Amino acid sequence: MTATPSTLDILRRLISFETISRRSNLDLLDYVESLLGPAGARIERFAHDDGSRANLWASVGPEIAGGVVLSGHSDVVPVAGQDWTRDPFTLTEEDGRYYGRGTTDMKGFVAAAIRALLLAAKRPLTRPLHLALSYDEEIGCMGVRSLIAAIEARPLRPALCIIGEPTGMKIATGHKGKTGYRACCFGQEGHSALAPQALNAIHLGAAFIASLEARQAELALTGHRDPAYDIPYSTLHAGIMRAGTALNIVPNLCEIDFEIRNLAEDDPAEILAGLALDAETIAAPHRDRFPQARIEITEISGYPGLTTPDSDPVIALLRRITGENGPAIKVAFGTEGGLFQQATGMSTAICGPGFMDQGHKPDEFISAAQLALCDQSLARLVGELVQLHI
Repeated sequence: MTATPSTLDILRRLISFETISRRSNLDLLDYVESLLGPAGARIERFAHDDGSRANLWASVGPEIAGGVVLSGHSDVVPVAGQDWTRDPFTLTEEDGRYYGRGTTDMKGFVAAAIRALLLAAKRPLTRPLHLALSYDEEIGCMGVRSLIAAIEARPLRPALCIIGEPTGMKIATGHKGKTGYRACCFGQEGHSALAPQALNAIHLGAAFIASLEARQAELALTGHRDPAYDIPYSTLHAGIMRAGTALNIVPNLCEIDFEIRNLAEDDPAEILAGLALDAETIAAPHRDRFPQARIEITEISGYPGLTTPDSDPVIALLRRITGENGPAIKVAFGTEGGLFQQATGMSTAICGPGFMDQGHKPDEFISAAQLALCDQSLARLVGELVQLHI
């Protein structure tokens, strides 16, 4: 019988695949299938329209309803412009830490989850164990949606979902929703020597950004609050501004990409309505001279927040397998958890090894101790699936 590879061995291979968002992850999926297929896992892929990348769904145990999904993503953020002291795509071991892009976010959990399925395949499970491995999570949980839609359409759905994003193996019951928007500011081009005769789209954009700041200040003072979050209120953020072609041309277009990260109690549509009113207030005074003056706002991405009551069955399961009995936390970053919860009704929470402040930066790492805690918890999960505790 072939020995089950260690989580570290699997992680070493996963790190070697440069699965930066929007790039192909097919070689990584081939590797995962080379492990799970011979173990008897039932495997499906859900590909992007261009075929360059895909989600993977793997199951072991009986083909019945119920059971648990271990959900992670295969993509990582770029390394360009970061001052790494090690090869980001070669796992480096040093002083109880494993360095490499994606070690924390979140190939460490994915490696542990793959090993858990390999172990579970050898046991007499009474409920199935599933792996959901998605693509393009880092750009707004874009890839996983086709996989979730397939699960939603099936009569036999899993019962519980664990999102393995890094929480230090603490149990997280929620995160904010996020919606990304683009504000297109339309002015009138002209020669910069005659700038007052034109309408500078950058000036419209600057006024719109000022309105974002004002709305943010209002939310911080008077909006709903949830002290479980690092930032206890809904937030607005402008991340990208594009405008201009030459210094001596007054630009006629300025594009601003911004986001709303909302608490469950705040409706992003209401926040957007206020911003749309601001946009009209900014553009309207110019229309007597420039009829085309306007600011158009369109949605470009988004995912719902996650809110899971402490009484949900996934929380009880996680307390049993991790031994964590303290208060649950909420995380600042987003996940696919809200999509799973809303579309399929699965009881969903977040729990994974490592800490997010170790990710997305040069010399990203995960500690050996965190990986060991994850392995221990997932081994207990397999035991729960054998003993019909779920």
